[in-house]
Amino acid sequence: MIGMPGNRKLLGRLLSLSQVGAEMVAPVVVGLWLDGRLAFFPWCTVAGAMLGLVGGLIHLVILSKPQPGEDIPEGNSKP
Repeated sequence: MIGMPGNRKLLGRLLSLSQVGAEMVAPVVVGLWLDGRLAFFPWCTVAGAMLGLVGGLIHLVILSKPQPGEDIPEGNSKP
């Protein structure tokens, strides 16, 4: 059920991950639009792709770290 606290955290986490895709695509689309308006093809698209890649990777690194109040899974206790 969505109303349960554990499911709400999972849903929030999944929505954050899906946002990363939009963060990577949106700058490329803006770059393509600027290239069409300013006739700088392909420079604005390349800049948008680089900006989207860096921004998306930074967001993925932030999401990979445990959030405050989140349980950290313990590793295998066997030697």
